[in-house]
Amino acid sequence: PTATPQTGNPASAPSQALTGASVETKRRAYQYLRSRAHGTLDPIIRVDHAGELGADRIYAGQHFVLRDTNVGPVIKEMWEQEKEHLRAFEENIVKHRVRPTALIPLWNIAGFALGAGTALMGKEAAMACTVAVETVIGEHYDKQLRTLLNDADPEEHKEIMAQIKQFRDEELEHLDTGLHHNAEQAPAYESLSQAIQSGCRAAIWVSERV
Repeated sequence: PTATPQTGNPASAPSQALTGASVETKRRAYQYLRSRAHGTLDPIIRVDHAGELGADRIYAGQHFVLRDTNVGPVIKEMWEQEKEHLRAFEENIVKHRVRPTALIPLWNIAGFALGAGTALMGKEAAMACTVAVETVIGEHYDKQLRTLLNDADPEEHKEIMAQIKQFRDEELEHLDTGLHHNAEQAPAYESLSQAIQSGCRAAIWVSERV
């Protein structure tokens, strides 16, 4: 006999078939949904772990140069939050069995170099770096939240979505802090900001995949 074509969203098929299903069928449906979840979560956790590592190194570089200035304590406070973000995604890497990006050594060095390099240009340039980076990260986290909300089983992602929302809000607070501390007075602010943002977007694209 000719098979009846399937219609609708194939990702929802397991959940539609669970009513009255055997234990084995439910187990397979659960595994199916888990595999779908991992397909969504893996690049998100990988890139966010890489991004928080990069942010940690940027603030480390800035603090190394500017620790004895009036913005030293401000940078230190933002850096402490980034350390918490990094710890959370290190835990997520283990919990969800996600392979970290192969480029961690590169982001470690590049992040510190970017932080220290902009700090050597002056306090305003360091804050311009913060504004540029956090602008991209805020947009990136918003995009991830939309992806998770539109996934086959968004309820599966409640915990990590709450984390991402919290971290996004804290990154945007860093952006406001940078603006408050005269980021826009940095030399060649627009050019510097665009260059850093372009670098961040390229790093995000690569880290999701490599």
